Amino acid sequence: MVRALSFLPVAAALIAAPAYARDEAVEVHVAAGRLDSAARALAEQAGISIGFSDPAYGALKGGAVKGRMTVQRALAQLLRKTDLRARQVATASYRIEPAPKVAFGPTRPAAARPAPVRAHLPAAVLPPPREIVVTATKRDIPLGAYPGGIQIIDGSELSPADGARGSAAIEARLASVVTTHLGPGRNKLFIRGIADSSFVGPTQATVGQYWGNSRITYSAPDPSLRLYDVRSVEVLEGPQGTLYGAGSLGGVVRVVPREPDLDQVGGAAWGGAQAVQDGQPGVDGGAIFNLPLVEGKLGLRALAFGAIEGGYIDDTGRGLRDVNDVRTLGGRVALRFDPGNDWTVDLSAVGQRIDGDDSQYAERESGGLKRESTIAQPYRNDFWLADLILRKRWGSLELTTSLGYTRQYVFEQFEGAELAQPNDPAMAPAFNASIARYTQKNRVEMLTAETRLARMSKDGKGWLIGLSLLSNEARVNRDMEGAVIGAPLTGVRNKVREATLYGEGTVELFPRFTVTLGGRLTYSSLTGDSEDVLPLYAYSKFPEASKARKETRFLPSAAIAYRPTDELTLFARYQQGFRPGGISVRREFIQRYKGDRVSTFEGGARYRDARLEVEASASWTKWRNIQADMIDGFGFPTTLNVGDGRVLSLGIASRWRPVAGLELDAAIYFNDSKVSDPSELALSISRATTAIIEGRPEADVPFTASDFRQLPNIADISGRFGVSYTTALSDTADLRARGYLRYVGKSTLGVGPILGQLQGNYADTGLEVRVGNARRGISLTLTNLLNGRGNRFAVGSPFLLRDRNQITPLQPRTVRLGFDMSF
Repeated sequence: MVRALSFLPVAAALIAAPAYARDEAVEVHVAAGRLDSAARALAEQAGISIGFSDPAYGALKGGAVKGRMTVQRALAQLLRKTDLRARQVATASYRIEPAPKVAFGPTRPAAARPAPVRAHLPAAVLPPPREIVVTATKRDIPLGAYPGGIQIIDGSELSPADGARGSAAIEARLASVVTTHLGPGRNKLFIRGIADSSFVGPTQATVGQYWGNSRITYSAPDPSLRLYDVRSVEVLEGPQGTLYGAGSLGGVVRVVPREPDLDQVGGAAWGGAQAVQDGQPGVDGGAIFNLPLVEGKLGLRALAFGAIEGGYIDDTGRGLRDVNDVRTLGGRVALRFDPGNDWTVDLSAVGQRIDGDDSQYAERESGGLKRESTIAQPYRNDFWLADLILRKRWGSLELTTSLGYTRQYVFEQFEGAELAQPNDPAMAPAFNASIARYTQKNRVEMLTAETRLARMSKDGKGWLIGLSLLSNEARVNRDMEGAVIGAPLTGVRNKVREATLYGEGTVELFPRFTVTLGGRLTYSSLTGDSEDVLPLYAYSKFPEASKARKETRFLPSAAIAYRPTDELTLFARYQQGFRPGGISVRREFIQRYKGDRVSTFEGGARYRDARLEVEASASWTKWRNIQADMIDGFGFPTTLNVGDGRVLSLGIASRWRPVAGLELDAAIYFNDSKVSDPSELALSISRATTAIIEGRPEADVPFTASDFRQLPNIADISGRFGVSYTTALSDTADLRARGYLRYVGKSTLGVGPILGQLQGNYADTGLEVRVGNARRGISLTLTNLLNGRGNRFAVGSPFLLRDRNQITPLQPRTVRLGFDMSF
């Protein structure tokens, strides 16, 4: 009773508001004055609750807060002239209290990472779910009003161990996302059943990847940028052609980094060491520093990181152990300028380099962690991004202009058999041929510019109109070096220029019923040429491939959403996506492949309240002129249109919070894909390949449409179950534990007789425990608890697929001990 009475002054000072808060920016206008009055105004405008540890603090003077900013920054401005801080005690709830003294640097509010919910809080304290704003829609739509499938990862849920995994951390958390596993920096991402092949060729990716406002891939692999200092990861499922244009057939992955804080000096550091069963140890670490150069006007945020991942594949042919070490080094720097009058200018640069000492594959017959090679098969990925973003707001109107430049260099080396004559397509390598070293270099440069004007509303209504320009040039160079001969092989250079006008609008036809219509008109100019050999020879078999082409595409979209209650949303959606065509190498000759196109019908429902979140969706996709890779009997991959197909997908994802501090999540996705109408060219290559492998005339090979039963790299079923638990150990330390079990079903490596082998059908597990507070902690992370092998979606050397049973195993059981600290 005495304890309850002692809390009454604090409860009386509690400033209540709608119990949700947003990590995204909110519009606030609070005048300087008494802290209790200013805090009340801020709480009402930001949708949060603010309490005082001592009611006497309400008589102090609070600073003015004006503009569009995050809740954390707004609180920092409110308290900047006091010795107080705002500590987050629950979702959307903050407590104003004395700021702790630190050994260096000025005092500042608690770190942006939400403090854990105390396990002893009664269930009644659980607030309604905060209203998440989907920024990947380019006009900030509330999640409850978005008419489509979407999954969001809050950046505060990504630990340093997660950040070090890059895109693999996204795959581990979202069952709708899969990635190949050739090695970080040379993989491809796929979403909800739309996948083409495992190889890094001239085709555009099926997933649009964005870092903030800038596109980071076009015809290049996933750079697997490390997910440090990230605000959120948003995955829009299904084609997103209206807003994002070419290359978003399966969806969009948008990573939102944290922006510079213009008011407070701060920083963080982390590090860890890991031990790999049957492998070499590894280390990782990094640091962040935030510095206001001109308080409230100009700020700098910088990040640097590095990691060494120990190898675990033994090469018995060369007598070497643990050959596949991977080293990563990178960083980011960002400047934000706030000149006032609701203008914002952001300038940033990102750089990362990944070096793999050897390939990640093994051979099934040797136990799953060994293979026999005669040469090393290293790879490398260098990635650079620079972008400039200007924003201006007039109330609910926002103008955004961006300019981005991306450069990526990918080097790969493969072991194979030497050709008798490298430029003679009729001569296959003999089974006892000398070993040859094949290398491939991809150089990609992309320049993008976009201007858009959007009107936003809290209920999802509004409109968007934009203009974008894109220039992408990709070069692929190949070489063969053998014991007898060494010569460059035919390479290709593809250039794409795009000019696009797009728009989208949402209106409310009836109460709680909205309709969204949109369209995108794209004009593309496509040119290509051969590399390293004479064009006269390169185009001798397919002379029409040398011609430049122009394409004009219109992509319509339509969606409806109905919200019978604030918690439930029902939606249906139609959307299209496309990829332009290009040229590729078939053995030593240049051939053309056409652009492909998808059309998707989708329906689903989303439910969210304080304890339960559920999203279910079903989709049917028609895919025309599918761009994919096949392998001929000599081991050379080539890109072509393999035919038409369709994809059926059904998924459900949920989160449940039965009590404060405990959260359970579960998801399951079913996919059924098929190449329903194989092209004549694909069938011809399939028959020729079968003839070479079986050593018989091509005329004796039967019709092989059965080689095209399903699209590659997408499991028939995938699922995940996760648990997260947080509790207070003391007044200064909390315990947070998270674990997951993820199952990946069966799929095929590709289409055709060589790539039709099965893969998948494995379970992956992980567990992480952290003890500490918002400023410092230690953690223990375990992955692959069952120490399974599996066979992930990848391939080693395409030139050895004919003769070797290659697999790409899971990294063996790994333990990481780490620390993190912030100021």
